[in-house]
Amino acid sequence: MGSFSIWHWLIVLVIVMLVFGTKKLRNIGQDLGGAVKGFKDGMKDPNAAPGEDTTTGTGTPKELRDSTTIDVDAKEKSRQQQ
Repeated sequence: MGSFSIWHWLIVLVIVMLVFGTKKLRNIGQDLGGAVKGFKDGMKDPNAAPGEDTTTGTGTPKELRDSTTIDVDAKEKSRQQQ
């Protein structure tokens, strides 16, 4: 009762295909794949050309990391001196 066999999953798959239809399921799969691809492209450097790898090895684009890193201690020290 705790686990399902392959036959249970096949019956569920057939019922889902009958209810939704293969065309709608294919469209859902394409939409999901496009969303994942768009997310991956969005995580890359926006200034890089398509297909260009600008990551440093940690997965963070080097230009983005260097341009947005803020040294908080230096910022506070400069405010105290003024």
